[in-house]
Amino acid sequence: MCLWICFVLFLCPLYWCALPPPCDSEIYCYGDVLKQVQMAKLFDDDKYFVDMKLKSAPDIILTAFHNLTHGDPNSVPPAVLRDFLHKYFEEPGKEFEPWSPPDWHDKPQFLTGIADAELRSWAEKLHHLWKSLGRKISSDALAHPEQYSQIFTPHPFVVPGGRFRELYYWDSYWVINGLLLSEMTDTARGMILNFIHLIDRYGFIPNGARVYYERRSQPPFLSLMVESYYQTTNDKDFLRTALPALEQEYLFWMQNRSVAVEVNGIKHVLNRFDVQVGLPRPESYSDDVELAEGLTEEAAERLWKELHSGAESGWDFSSRWFVDGLGNNNGSLRDTRTSLLIPTDLNALLCRNERTLAHFYRTLGNEPEATRYDKAASARQEAIEAVLWDEERGVWLDYSLVTNTSHPAFYPTNLAPIWAGCYSQPSMGQKAVHYLQTSGGLEFPNGVPTSLVDSGQQWDYPNAWPPLQHILIQGLSSLPSQEARELGFDLAQRWIRTNWLAYVKYEAMFEKYDVNGDGKPGGGGEYEVQLGFGWTNGVALQLLSQYGDRLTSGSSGNGFTSCLSISVSVALLCSAQTLFL
Repeated sequence: MCLWICFVLFLCPLYWCALPPPCDSEIYCYGDVLKQVQMAKLFDDDKYFVDMKLKSAPDIILTAFHNLTHGDPNSVPPAVLRDFLHKYFEEPGKEFEPWSPPDWHDKPQFLTGIADAELRSWAEKLHHLWKSLGRKISSDALAHPEQYSQIFTPHPFVVPGGRFRELYYWDSYWVINGLLLSEMTDTARGMILNFIHLIDRYGFIPNGARVYYERRSQPPFLSLMVESYYQTTNDKDFLRTALPALEQEYLFWMQNRSVAVEVNGIKHVLNRFDVQVGLPRPESYSDDVELAEGLTEEAAERLWKELHSGAESGWDFSSRWFVDGLGNNNGSLRDTRTSLLIPTDLNALLCRNERTLAHFYRTLGNEPEATRYDKAASARQEAIEAVLWDEERGVWLDYSLVTNTSHPAFYPTNLAPIWAGCYSQPSMGQKAVHYLQTSGGLEFPNGVPTSLVDSGQQWDYPNAWPPLQHILIQGLSSLPSQEARELGFDLAQRWIRTNWLAYVKYEAMFEKYDVNGDGKPGGGGEYEVQLGFGWTNGVALQLLSQYGDRLTSGSSGNGFTSCLSISVSVALLCSAQTLFL
């Protein structure tokens, strides 16, 4: 174990030099064109350039750029670069053709279960948003893939929104759940088939359907997408179609993202995020280059690798991944060391995947394979409890491969094993609820913050994110304790009201929200808060379906009075809000 950690911390230069670029494209992923355009800061967002379509074949554009620079690519004035881009590139979004989901229809059944008239009307509007977020890739992108950073997928899909113009991986779990509530099973099925297509091509699912994401993934939710689809349709043929891809993805995570940890003389295998790409992220190129200023080449490459790994986690970025020189959970973005942490949520998710795959195989009559995944889930549960469970705090915590100790910081994902059903003793669930009640994470009227650290990063306080709210609420609602289930409802009420008030103010849904101030979108990080927004809509629709008979908008005399298990100060604030509604 010590040798492994020393290898990670003091990697030889040859190892870093061998790291591959994000993809094979000399325009979209590495090379002088990318460097010059991004460092000239011609656009507010680096993602804009790498989403542009080429007007000519790549070799023609590379030759033109070489002729333009006369062999010295470091001296191109911005005005000349702009002319070059105008001649050889088209603005983003040209890869799509008009499409409206044919399985969309008015008044899906779940709307009838929403008692509050304001919330029911709002849910209808969210249902309408699927049409504006639907995309279909043009046939030209299939015929000329070298001219696009977009990876062709055969079926239409729903995008998150804003700058996220493509199919994204973990976002789509909540999108698909929302689509299924909207009775759009064909669209949901097509999105799952797109992910299977990507696994067939790459052996795993990239972060998103862009070539510059080709060497990193995101939290592996495909098995749960298939589970949601199967629960809705009972389509065993589709289950049989999907299983080889689900198996392949599972093998990818076990072969490329696993690590052995020894505790009390017993070795346990768990998983982490770990992307071996030692170059700046193309979509955040200038940010990554500037962050690494002053570092040695070896240190810069290590930092870029860890930034890619942080992006693979979905939490890009958070103080959760900051590891200072002593191995403690402190520092800044420049101290990002994602691969040196074993995340609680990733391993809870993989535990749930293993149990889901066992169920799928058993459903299809393959008992040997079902038993194999049963054993894998049992081994992971044992590993999670040996490595991640903190008996003193009564919760699961991320584990540092540097210090061989837990990181004690609060994140909603500390309770992810409850959502995954991956724990052996009922008392663990009870202790985790008590931990949540005393953590400080419930001290806010508008959601549970991603952390309690105000780092300026978007996956930190004061931002609250839809997937984390949903995982926490679903976990609480699964416990036998009435107190836990009421706390889950209380958090659902807070989150729905926050989303609804923002919609009333802005007529928009956002990717994240500020826990301080009703209807206030989140902020921080590398880009402005985005409108849309796929997973926000999906989570809202799921909570409205689950608790529709109880949730209130706070209008028409229905005050927001559910303040269970929060501090006296917040309870008073909640009461004050009720008075002013």
